[in-house]
Amino acid sequence: MLILATVAFVGSHFWMSHSLRASMVARFGSGGFSAIYSVISLALFFWMIVEFRSSAKDAPYWVVGDILWAVASALTLLAAVLFVGSLVRNPSLPGASENLAAQKPLGVFRVTRHPMMWGFALWGIAHVTIAPRMDNFIFCGGIIFLALVGSKAQERKKARLIGVGWSTWLRQTSFFPRFASLGKIGPIPWIAGTALWAVATWAHNFFGAFGAGIFRWINA
Repeated sequence: MLILATVAFVGSHFWMSHSLRASMVARFGSGGFSAIYSVISLALFFWMIVEFRSSAKDAPYWVVGDILWAVASALTLLAAVLFVGSLVRNPSLPGASENLAAQKPLGVFRVTRHPMMWGFALWGIAHVTIAPRMDNFIFCGGIIFLALVGSKAQERKKARLIGVGWSTWLRQTSFFPRFASLGKIGPIPWIAGTALWAVATWAHNFFGAFGAGIFRWINA
């Protein structure tokens, strides 16, 4: 059931974003399409969570110690920084001005042109690293697949819709993260991202996942 829920969640995104998008927008309008897209996506994601929580928790495939926890903590911090930074001047977001595609990349877009999607992917990779179980491979694997393969599919769609402006944006940016450019993104993404990361890791305690992030060592 977790596999089915994950396939439905990932598949619905590709189906509605590409094959069905034009017909749905024509029938329901841009606002209606966005509302339907959001409701379906949230409902299927909730189904994924329900099935994940009820899935058997098998023995991990490898031993997880402090080193892997430190790696996962660093990855989730980077994920939070990229995600927060992606909320400003993101030409990939629905409704964003097409003129943004031709502008010089600033902030986290110096790192990758898909900071939000890479944020999700790094989050998934981090959680697979410290919880190497089959249920986690399915759940997080679906999110990683959707984030990265979906980003490539989005690029092809944007190139078709925007044309030269988007091609210019592609030449100025990188699909794969250039982590060496993290020092050039400015202080705001780092401050806001670190705050989000700290709150999110602390909140794990309410879901039975004690000791996430730095709280693994603070609470020790």
